[in-house]
Amino acid sequence: MPKLSRKAGKKAKRARMGEEMHKFKHGTLHSGSKKGPIVQSRKQAIAIGLHQSGQSKYGRKGRRRKR
Repeated sequence: MPKLSRKAGKKAKRARMGEEMHKFKHGTLHSGSKKGPIVQSRKQAIAIGLHQSGQSKYGRKGRRRKR
């Protein structure tokens, strides 16, 4: 599934996070792509879920200062 936009609602973001954790619990969450290794760490699963739901603080572009 593609990532959610930053403007997606809170319910959509929570649902996406839930989907990713569900995949982790059932052993079907992969790091990278479908052919990548299966995620073993809960912390890594949380990081992937935050990234997919657009809640991660990494990868965001900050506002530029006016000069």
